[in-house]
Amino acid sequence: MSKVLSNERVTPRLFKNNLLEAFSKVSWYVPMLLYLPVVTVSLYFSFSSIKFGLVFLFFVAGIFAWTFVEYLLHRFVFHYEPKSELGQRIHFIFHGVHHSYPRDPLRLVMPPSVSIPLAFFFFYLFKSIFPDPTHLPFFAGFVLGYVIYDTIHYAVHHFPIRNKLLLKIKTHHMKHHYKSENSRFGVSSPLWDIIFGTNR
Repeated sequence: MSKVLSNERVTPRLFKNNLLEAFSKVSWYVPMLLYLPVVTVSLYFSFSSIKFGLVFLFFVAGIFAWTFVEYLLHRFVFHYEPKSELGQRIHFIFHGVHHSYPRDPLRLVMPPSVSIPLAFFFFYLFKSIFPDPTHLPFFAGFVLGYVIYDTIHYAVHHFPIRNKLLLKIKTHHMKHHYKSENSRFGVSSPLWDIIFGTNR
């Protein structure tokens, strides 16, 4: 994993191609604009066919599931470093650049070119797992969990934090960046770090 190269609010160029470079950047509020309507529509159709208690149960379960997926992705995918030169380059594009430039304002949240295909993947995965239509509130909770994660991640890097809970989350994540990048993989919650012993 690359060490910190700059703590300035800079966005280094990743691609020579201007189109690829443009698609690699995204403003922090884009996930909210894209996915909060998805959450709303999914819940609307949930309430039209499922009792409130069941919607609530699957919705909360979806949020909880996101925190686990967030931990797994960060620990085992984003921090997986292939040996080949091409693999190292891909790793840097997907996550290494964030560790080298942790205050880069345009490469903190996942670009839609990646998040939209992933959203479809998880939607159909949940549809195949849960009885129809209980996948809808679960998916809504999962997506909301993702939006909360992205928003918290941006906030702890760029916003002044005064809330005590968010300060604890920020401290947890900053230790991942500046103390040990092989620990504290949870961004929106330290729960799974505590469970799996990576909270050191």
